[in-house]
Amino acid sequence: MTITAHPTQHSPELRAAARHIGRRRFLTLTGAAAALAFAVDLPAAGTASAATLDARRISADPFTLGVASGDPLPDSVLLWSRLAPAPFQPDGGMPALRVAVQWELAHDEGFTSVARRGTALAYPEFNHSVRVEVTGLDSGRVYYYRFRTGTWISGTGRTRTAPAPTAAPSALTLAAVSCQAYADGYFTPYRHLARDDVDIVLHLGDYLYEYAVNSVGGYRNYTDRTLPALFNRETLTLEDYRLRYALFKSDPDLRAAHAQHPFVVTWDDHETENNYAGDTPENSVPPEEFLLRRAAAYRAYWENQPLRLPQRPTGPDMRLYRRLHWGRLAQFDILDTRQYRSNQAYGDGSQIPGPEIDDPARTMTGAAQERWLLDGWRDSTALWNVVPQQVTFSQRKFDLTEPSRLSMDAWDGYRASRRRVLDGARAAGVDNLMVLTGDVHVGYAFDIKENFDDPASATLGTEIVATSVASGRDGVDRPATYDTYMKANPHLRFFNGRRGYVTVALGQQRARADFRTVPYVTRPGAPVSTAASFVTEVGAQGLTPA
Repeated sequence: MTITAHPTQHSPELRAAARHIGRRRFLTLTGAAAALAFAVDLPAAGTASAATLDARRISADPFTLGVASGDPLPDSVLLWSRLAPAPFQPDGGMPALRVAVQWELAHDEGFTSVARRGTALAYPEFNHSVRVEVTGLDSGRVYYYRFRTGTWISGTGRTRTAPAPTAAPSALTLAAVSCQAYADGYFTPYRHLARDDVDIVLHLGDYLYEYAVNSVGGYRNYTDRTLPALFNRETLTLEDYRLRYALFKSDPDLRAAHAQHPFVVTWDDHETENNYAGDTPENSVPPEEFLLRRAAAYRAYWENQPLRLPQRPTGPDMRLYRRLHWGRLAQFDILDTRQYRSNQAYGDGSQIPGPEIDDPARTMTGAAQERWLLDGWRDSTALWNVVPQQVTFSQRKFDLTEPSRLSMDAWDGYRASRRRVLDGARAAGVDNLMVLTGDVHVGYAFDIKENFDDPASATLGTEIVATSVASGRDGVDRPATYDTYMKANPHLRFFNGRRGYVTVALGQQRARADFRTVPYVTRPGAPVSTAASFVTEVGAQGLTPA
């Protein structure tokens, strides 16, 4: 399958057809919409590939992109891999035939005590990705898994199930990561994270970047390899997005982290296009045409992430927000703040805002997701209510003068929406609220205030912002804006500009956040250290240095 037509190169006929595809009429990638979007028909799995490949014909290792698991439930785990003996080719080096893949889930790393085994099919329509929802498992325990096809066996992955719904575990340790621009540096933080003892990893967006990557890998500056020219363009088509995931997953440190820990993923903008909002693109492309691109991006995201079947996209729509539990210790409400939001007010950068940011008709989450979140809080019996999401939730002034500039792409540009969420948390009696955020390529720690302009107002929760894995290149410990931001935002407790990740240990009495950073990513092998640690107590929200 060769796909070369980019939206900027589409014929007038294709542009006209795209404008006539309404958002709700664009129901599936299995018919005419797919033909328009990708110049190829993409049927449902199995309808175009009745023949099955004899896997003994696969002559090179097909598990080049590793293994992964995700969204752990008390009795179930989701296992993922993809067959790609030639990952930098559009078809991954696989014929357009389905392939039988055996899988095993065991109690031990040596697979002497196998808990479950079976066979799954890898379909060419889904780029030979494989996902297995294993059920009937014991709660709260570690498992090991692997895949096999033909004579090839994948690396071993390690995963775990969540505790039983009625269990009250004493602790949960999570890691939060975000923003991994391949061209900005090596994914060294993942190497350290793979060695950490954490229960789950929450990826808060920008797993992928749509920008071109040159032959030397940008700031990786390869001298021992040359990347194909097909990466040196912006991602626009399904083929582009699939290939870009292959490039990112070729990083050994990312593969190591996936193999060692179950991931819970949500996207931000760059998995599709910078700063898009709902069906509004960054630039002046017609919304109907942009939805074709969004459909390609969403499909490739699902194909390449450890997500369950309810998250499978339908055309340009994908239900990514969802809820997970860790016994009665924690409830995770994973948000999608891209797909349903109103367009940014006053542009998508840092602006002195006007009254539009307080318009109650504008939304960050969409009405349905907002109701789902508030209803979930009302029904929650968890000690900790954790909200993994994408963009900075707390107020963040950029100036000491008034009025100050604010980010129109973050919750500051949707203040009425944020007010409804905070009022809903208070009405639901959520005492221990923690928001986890990515996006901004720095580490922040915020107290979430009832009134951000009044430092003496009640603290309603805490926000922990994970810095980037690589985006922004090496960074610095103390950014040039440090003094201004700390003075302009009294509720900001920590600000650091290095790369890394954050771990959060949730306990019955308190939570502790450790900001883990590396001194450089533009060359491999950086050590990791803890830049700062903070705690917040159960029933007494507010961050204090540990």
